Amino acid sequence: MKILFLCKRRPQGKDLLTRPYGRFFYIPYWLSKRGHEVYILLLSYKKEPAVQIEKDGIYWLSESLYPWGPLKYIAKANGLVRTLEPDWIVGFSDTYYGILAEKLGSKYGIKSVIDAYDNYESYIPWFKPLHSVWRKAIAKATRVIAAGPDLGDYLNTFRPHKTVSTVPMAADPAFVSLNKKECRQKLGLPVDKKLVGYAGSIHKSRGIELFFKIFEKWRCEAPEILFLLSGRKDKKIDLPQPIKWLGYLSDEQMPLLLNSLDVLLVINKPSSFGNFSYPVKLYEAMACQIPVVVSDVLGSKWILKDHPQFLARDALDFAEKIKSVLALDRFDYGYQETWEDCCNLFEANLLDSMFKP
Repeated sequence: MKILFLCKRRPQGKDLLTRPYGRFFYIPYWLSKRGHEVYILLLSYKKEPAVQIEKDGIYWLSESLYPWGPLKYIAKANGLVRTLEPDWIVGFSDTYYGILAEKLGSKYGIKSVIDAYDNYESYIPWFKPLHSVWRKAIAKATRVIAAGPDLGDYLNTFRPHKTVSTVPMAADPAFVSLNKKECRQKLGLPVDKKLVGYAGSIHKSRGIELFFKIFEKWRCEAPEILFLLSGRKDKKIDLPQPIKWLGYLSDEQMPLLLNSLDVLLVINKPSSFGNFSYPVKLYEAMACQIPVVVSDVLGSKWILKDHPQFLARDALDFAEKIKSVLALDRFDYGYQETWEDCCNLFEANLLDSMFKP
């Protein structure tokens, strides 16, 4: 098959041209390894030159949002569709790319896929006109793929009599179990303390205040436990002492951090975002066999369906679960699906619809 992906250049802040990351890289990569002809057209939100290269078996093209907004990108996408005549157009990474994929598919009579890893409507909840266009695209696309079944059920309400398939998230290959002491030494972390950590956006909208409540319940009872934070921090957030903030770590450092921890906390609010979120940090921790305590919301509950003992409802429940989990050292979650496994599911969706009207 010939497949054209539409995607922003830096999903979750990772430049796909220099930092292979997540489903945005590994699903196209494994499709190309299977012999499919794969093209990815990226849109950069920075002022930088156009790019056209072949790398990792994929044809990469990138356009900038400057100076004419998305017009050049849309024109490039139209030109590629006319020239390549792909079998599939896939909208990756955001609402806009899903909408464009469906529009181009309808315009040129080509099958379209919308891939959603989050409830994108929750990013800009007030932008109702965009939500309306998005929902119409969901209804009309040939296939819709979601990162989990609860998100799939939600999207399915916009496409009656059609299905939404699940292709889950996975950990990138660098996330494997490593020696805890060596990882701590490389990051300059104490080797003689219990470390409880959180990695992700340090923002009120992500429920970081729950982390602070958990910390307060532990600081008197077990002052020898060190609480760590890693990620981009909202300037309005003041960190209680002695919580240690490591800043935003590089891709190479993240496997070291997870393998340094005794427990990773994965925190989310039950909301239009949290209920349909499938945190990649949870997948990464499980791949490293790091014990976790996780907010009991729909998405995380599905990921941990075989391990519900790691789910927690509130700060008190988190504190109690941490106490029991600290004794585990490591935990074998069983077989963890890889991006190659996820590509199998993605490819099966395309092949299943290939010869259907």
